[in-house]
Amino acid sequence: MTKTIISLIAAASLAFSVSTVAQDSDDADSREEFRSLDQDVQTLKKEVLDLNRDLFLLEEELLFPANSQVAFFISMDVGEYFELDTVNIKIDGKEVANYLYTAREADALIRGGVHRVHMANLKTGDHELVAIFTGKGPHVRDYRRGATLNFDKGIGAKYVELEITDRVKKQQPEFVIKEWE
Repeated sequence: MTKTIISLIAAASLAFSVSTVAQDSDDADSREEFRSLDQDVQTLKKEVLDLNRDLFLLEEELLFPANSQVAFFISMDVGEYFELDTVNIKIDGKEVANYLYTAREADALIRGGVHRVHMANLKTGDHELVAIFTGKGPHVRDYRRGATLNFDKGIGAKYVELEITDRVKKQQPEFVIKEWE
């Protein structure tokens, strides 16, 4: 009986050893398959990100072709006499942009930042730009001023800067619209 028990224990031990070896082998295969699958997923993620970037660039190119593109930028210099709240842009009498600035955005402009407030497609020819600036002027009074620019849109991209500067001599803000070369 003892021999039978010993032989049963030996057989069970042998079966357990064989099972453990097989399980370790299965675990190693599973880990290897997991690593391979993980690498495939990472490669796929990279391809999706690259494709997304390419699609974004293509969309920009299709929506705003370089030959008809016009972009409007806002900048500020000093900002002592004017605290910007909103900018309203009209092209040829049609409102195309109305932007409300947060305190952080206005502060970034004062520190030298430039904000692309609007981008559009325009046909070649003459156009009129009207920009209306609203905010707090000297002595913290409500202030609303406008600036106008008649410009000729030729072939190729056009960039227009709406610049707010301080006119120290008059202690007033000045609103200038200029075309970038």
